Amino acid sequence: MTFLKSPPPTPDAVADEYAAMISGSSLPKYRIPETSSDRRAVFDLVRDELFMDGNSRQNVATFCTTYADDEVRRLMDLSIDKNMIDKDEYPQTAEIEMRCVHMLADLWHATKSWKTTGCSTTGSSEACMLGGLALKWQWKKRRQAQGKPTDKPNFVCGPVQVCWAKFARYFDVEMRQVPLSGDATGLRPEDLAQYCDENTIGVVATLGITFTCVYEPVKALAGALDALQANVGLDIPIHVDAASGGFVAPFIQPDLEWDFSVSRVKSINASGHKYGLAPLGVGWVVWRSTQDLPDELIFRVDYLGGDMPTFALNFSRPAGQIIAQYYMLLRLGREGYRHIQQECADTAQALADGLAKIDALEMIYDGRGALPAVCYKLKHPETAGFTLFDLSDQVRMRGWQIASYELPAGREDTIVQRVLIRRGVTRDMATMLLEDIGHAVSHLTKNPVLHSTAGPTFHHD
Repeated sequence: MTFLKSPPPTPDAVADEYAAMISGSSLPKYRIPETSSDRRAVFDLVRDELFMDGNSRQNVATFCTTYADDEVRRLMDLSIDKNMIDKDEYPQTAEIEMRCVHMLADLWHATKSWKTTGCSTTGSSEACMLGGLALKWQWKKRRQAQGKPTDKPNFVCGPVQVCWAKFARYFDVEMRQVPLSGDATGLRPEDLAQYCDENTIGVVATLGITFTCVYEPVKALAGALDALQANVGLDIPIHVDAASGGFVAPFIQPDLEWDFSVSRVKSINASGHKYGLAPLGVGWVVWRSTQDLPDELIFRVDYLGGDMPTFALNFSRPAGQIIAQYYMLLRLGREGYRHIQQECADTAQALADGLAKIDALEMIYDGRGALPAVCYKLKHPETAGFTLFDLSDQVRMRGWQIASYELPAGREDTIVQRVLIRRGVTRDMATMLLEDIGHAVSHLTKNPVLHSTAGPTFHHD
């Protein structure tokens, strides 16, 4: 019998990703390599570097979605080559974007007869800037019609996300941020008369303050502005920064009046990639009517085909997040969003109840009435023997990422921690987090830190 000799193995047959040439040294950091490498080897090496990142599901410092359906991943993959700005080439994507705008306008109590308008953005930072630009332009047009100067615009706000400071600096608008006083956690109606004047382009009310997660009282702020108009004739609009609360309040606080049901509210932004449950990064901005968005800010582009109106700080960007947002709106419906957000709120409240039993901690916000989150401080920071920055470091040993930071101007001596409960942060995970915080506090109490962490850890949004 003759046995056929097996041919010698080819290089591919014995190749191993971790024995490839590119695996023999540290990955390039400053110069593109001269030669190509095996795709599998490069994939594995880059993937391995990503192991150094934290586990996003344990990042309870961020508002952003860290859980995605498999169907969302598939839709994102199908859309990887679609440029959402090219509305002539991808008309159905453009249609889906506008469907989302209309659905959100309806969710926020707009009336069809108002001819509400809006657009998607890369997130709430861009959406806020677009809302701010519209306010500035409307104010400028009114001042010009009255023959008055337009060189000193300002807006009034309480504690706001850093995007509003960027808006102020980038677009030359004074930000009048009202300092916190007493036990205040946000902008109060009685603050407005002192800070508003004829150069105020608008008041920014936050539905879900970054620092404490509470809602500012939009209806009461509008009432104070109504009184201001009656007394001195200033007609000042409101923009609601509902980056987080815009996808929470309509479902679990349906009786709260904060949106277009308040006539002074002219525009609203929200982050689809936060409690809208879409993947990073998509935001939305909606104006009460087309009259609230100055036509001068809209550009019309024809070099991609057709006559394409656009109002954005960016141009080309992926369509997948918009399509995924539409999927989530259809997939969950109002019932599904209500169920998920209520479950998150219940989990936040259970976590708050547990944290309140830890002697060293004092609750600032217990998850009731606003975002599904908790915020707390040390009860006696002077004698605790550790700081909340130390506590952040301690629980990070267990993988948890928790933000520690100072409250804004007026209460900057108060250091707090904030925990966000999002879809995917289960009751079981919250229980484990509570246990780890309890163990960490006990350890730090018994072992005071001689050289405490002096500055903020990270402050995710």
